[in-house]
Amino acid sequence: MESATGSSLPRALCGIVPPMVTPLKDRDTLDLAGLERLVEHLIGGGVHGLFILGTSGETPSLSYRLRRELIARVCRQAGDRLTVLVGVTDTSVKETLDLAGCAAEAGAHGVVLAPPYYFPVSQAELIRYVRRVVAELPLPLMLYNIPKMTKVSFEPETVRQLLDEPRIVGLKDSSREMDYFVAVRRLTRQRPDWSLLVGYEHMLVDTLHAGGDGGVLAGANLSPRLFVELYQAVTTDCRERVDQIQQTLAVLRRIYSVGDGTLAAVAGIKCALSLRGIAEDTMVEPFERLGAEQRRQVEAILHEADVRQP
Repeated sequence: MESATGSSLPRALCGIVPPMVTPLKDRDTLDLAGLERLVEHLIGGGVHGLFILGTSGETPSLSYRLRRELIARVCRQAGDRLTVLVGVTDTSVKETLDLAGCAAEAGAHGVVLAPPYYFPVSQAELIRYVRRVVAELPLPLMLYNIPKMTKVSFEPETVRQLLDEPRIVGLKDSSREMDYFVAVRRLTRQRPDWSLLVGYEHMLVDTLHAGGDGGVLAGANLSPRLFVELYQAVTTDCRERVDQIQQTLAVLRRIYSVGDGTLAAVAGIKCALSLRGIAEDTMVEPFERLGAEQRRQVEAILHEADVRQP
């Protein structure tokens, strides 16, 4: 196995890797006690890794100073206990590389990169961009396919062409397209070190059956052990347990639509975490925490689901 600055992750990347929400006190201040509790909550739930500074972390709206502080604190607390991945997506290559350098210095194990998200790019431009970034990265890279936010997808042929880059070690797919996931899995079988993770909860079971390696699932912030148990039940073919867990998750997913707007799911998760005494529910501006009536709705859903911590 390679070190954190080698060409591969320190352990096989599979299982449940929560895309961690970012506990905040205000627009540019971390909720430090909440952050520490959240990390312990996730590790205590048996997750297989942590992904910080992704979509669920509200990253594009966070200052670079706060991002660097988050990287340092999470890696210090968790880096010697499980795999830590750091999102470095940005519209500036320099900022991407600076964040990657910060992640390497802090002891992260890999970085995650989506396409630059303001100016739409062609697939040829995307391939050149990724190759140039990879050449200067100090850590292994996972691609992040999230066309809803970036306006461009890592098309299967693009993924195929990038398979010759040994420092690219996987892809998180948040396209919601099963056909895309299956096509990428078929292409990447030539790379046994390549991890393919899904980013939507309702697709976890199907993608595991299709040869996927796990999920980067926002709901695991709230109930990490439940998602770990679901992963284990699928991989050991315990179908009755899979059905039981899916029923509970169907209840919990109602939290994501209590609020409205682009980050309603994140606001719902943060609200639930605050109700459990784990972290504050402050959202990064311009988004807002749920109101009093919405908090009561979230509390009722948690009671109905009857999920014990962690």
